[in-house]
Amino acid sequence: MANNGEKFKTRIGGQAVIEGVMMRGIGKSAMACRLPSGEIDLEEWDIKGKNGLPWYRKTPFVRGIFNFIVSLIDGYKCLSRSADKQMTDEDEDEEMNRFEQWLDDKFGDKLMPILTTISMIVGVVLALLLFMYLPSLILKGISYLIPGMPVFVKNLIEGLLKIGIFVAYTALTALMPDIKRQYEYHGAEHKTIACYEHGEELTPENVAKHTRFHPRCGTSFIFLVLFISIFVNTVFRITWDVVWLRVLIKILLLPIVTGIAYELIMLAGRYDNLATRIISAPGLWIQRITTSEPDEGEMECAIAALKAVIPEDGESDKW
Repeated sequence: MANNGEKFKTRIGGQAVIEGVMMRGIGKSAMACRLPSGEIDLEEWDIKGKNGLPWYRKTPFVRGIFNFIVSLIDGYKCLSRSADKQMTDEDEDEEMNRFEQWLDDKFGDKLMPILTTISMIVGVVLALLLFMYLPSLILKGISYLIPGMPVFVKNLIEGLLKIGIFVAYTALTALMPDIKRQYEYHGAEHKTIACYEHGEELTPENVAKHTRFHPRCGTSFIFLVLFISIFVNTVFRITWDVVWLRVLIKILLLPIVTGIAYELIMLAGRYDNLATRIISAPGLWIQRITTSEPDEGEMECAIAALKAVIPEDGESDKW
């Protein structure tokens, strides 16, 4: 990623949502979504614990798993809220079928939070199946065909399988029109942050000039988690005999893997040198799939969200 002209590095981050962008600053977050009417809806809220995080969210190598879970929950909530904003009066006036009517009568306003929780659980289970169970199952079959493989070689093959599944999954989802549009908002988020870090006025014209790749990105974080797991699983000598037991132990080791990956992604976001460029390179390459060049309207949403979370003193968000 080109870094020429960059004046500072910010701690502000964000994510793409349905027809919009969420930005998380130091003291508050904001989400800007393009409504079906064409207007931009801006929602702002204070961050809980902004005046002081608990020790486990500040301690290096411990904070990674907790901050990741918080980000995951917040991200799902924002996705759910952004989807609600796309509902029109016509959608609400549509007659519900008997099952939908039963759900509405039974749960009322609690229905969407329940559906969001179920969706998050299903997503986590799917991730465990794709990135933990399936690679271990494939490797067990390979071990029968090629007995006597060294432990590190097995873990390396398993890690490469997980990375391959991740790249294939993101590439396939990019073919879906709705996901492709979300990847454009992802690109708008990165380009807007890059423009801000270069100290330029936040306009679509200025934002468009900047890179859509950012080292402190969720895509890069996931790659690091998959890559680091190769070495952690080797060190702890996880059994290959029982697949479900191997998966269980890998889940228990996730805080260690996530903690290391989190510290590396923070270093990559804060410093620009040979080491951090090497750390960032694979994730930036995968971002060629998970980000796309945005249009002017998408950049306007990202700009609105970012402007809302820039601190008044202009300094507290800098590394």
